[in-house]
Amino acid sequence: MQTVYPVLFTKTKECILVEAPDLGILTEGKDMKNAIEMARDAMELMCVTLEDHKKEIPEPSNTLDITKGTFSGDGETILSYVDIDSGEYRRKTDTKAVRKNVTIPSWLNYEAEHAGINISRVLQEALMNVLHVKRNF
Repeated sequence: MQTVYPVLFTKTKECILVEAPDLGILTEGKDMKNAIEMARDAMELMCVTLEDHKKEIPEPSNTLDITKGTFSGDGETILSYVDIDSGEYRRKTDTKAVRKNVTIPSWLNYEAEHAGINISRVLQEALMNVLHVKRNF
């Protein structure tokens, strides 16, 4: 899932406090670049978690509905946007191998073994091609 959410950034003397109201995310960063990275990471993790639990992912709200955030009294707050991609996040972070049994004809297995072909690798590449996704590591 790719989308863009409104995010509140509140600058304090020590850090940038971050709130993504639609996803219930509160985090912080040492500077604006880090705050955006922290927001994106937390938001993508939340969406992946919701997907895994088959729960609905909230739609981004209208920015006109966002008037004040949790940290509004702690410093100067600005409203901005952070783009997220839960599929990209999953490909970067969920790299564990999953065992799947596949059935191929014996003659094809013989040919693959004699050619030194890694069937698992070929299957992975074929699936990525069919699904139009790229390996991120």
